[in-house]
Amino acid sequence: EKTFGHSSDELFEAVYRSEDEMQKFMGLMNSTWVIDGHDVVTAFDLSPFKTVVDLGGCTGALAREVSKAYPDSSVTVFDLPKVVEMAKKHYLEADDTISFQEGDFFSSEIPAADVYILARIIHDWKEERCVQLLKRLPSLCQPGGGVLIVEALLFENKRGPVMAQIFSLNMLVQTEGKERPPSEY
Repeated sequence: EKTFGHSSDELFEAVYRSEDEMQKFMGLMNSTWVIDGHDVVTAFDLSPFKTVVDLGGCTGALAREVSKAYPDSSVTVFDLPKVVEMAKKHYLEADDTISFQEGDFFSSEIPAADVYILARIIHDWKEERCVQLLKRLPSLCQPGGGVLIVEALLFENKRGPVMAQIFSLNMLVQTEGKERPPSEY
């Protein structure tokens, strides 16, 4: 029920409790996408999507990879106000072509897009919250749009791969979320 003295619904209150803790977490997220981002955004042809919104996009590292791979697309990072503020302060790059917009993807108005990216977001939340978020997106998508979900996948029998199991255990302990096999998506 509680990790870091907060309920799972308030996990990010704990992660963002100080600028130092927030900077550590954001640095981890940034390095993940600096390493894997190009492979993720080029695994599918996203060129038909001219407006892209990276929900919970943190530092903008994955959004930058989208922007580099698809320079004709407009790419926006949508995240909590304190995350956007910190991203602009510490991670903004001189040649950035991405934009940032503040909001909470559960309760704020989400900008319309051709495609929404949820990268390492679904695994953070209980099933009900995932469904709540995913039900919001179809009505916001432009015609022909979609949702790209990026998560570590478990085998159908949930007995591997080991890294996905470790991620899942971490999510369970910290957030009551989990990694899932393909059939659960």
